[in-house]
Amino acid sequence: MTDRRVRGSRTGRPIMVLLDLLGRRWALRVLWELRGGPLTSRALRSACDEASPTVLQGRLAELREAGLVDHSTGQGYGLTARGRELLDAFAPLYDFAERWAGDKPASSTTPG
Repeated sequence: MTDRRVRGSRTGRPIMVLLDLLGRRWALRVLWELRGGPLTSRALRSACDEASPTVLQGRLAELREAGLVDHSTGQGYGLTARGRELLDAFAPLYDFAERWAGDKPASSTTPG
């Protein structure tokens, strides 16, 4: 992993390279949409709110190069074992987001 590079990443530290990759527009969304199984380019584009085909293909190429996504003729794009492992690592974040979304906002007014 230390030999992996991400366009725009200046570090070889694995966590920073991964964060640089995941911080790119649509990268996390692509991974998230593939969690249920492979999708064709068209289905993935639709799931990603009609992301630009050029941007989406760029993200898919980067995610494939990183070993997180693969492509098979007839089935489309899907997560690799490493991609599924990454999404499993996001499970606590997902749980947090669900709890956070259900919290009532704190009052912005102070007594007095």
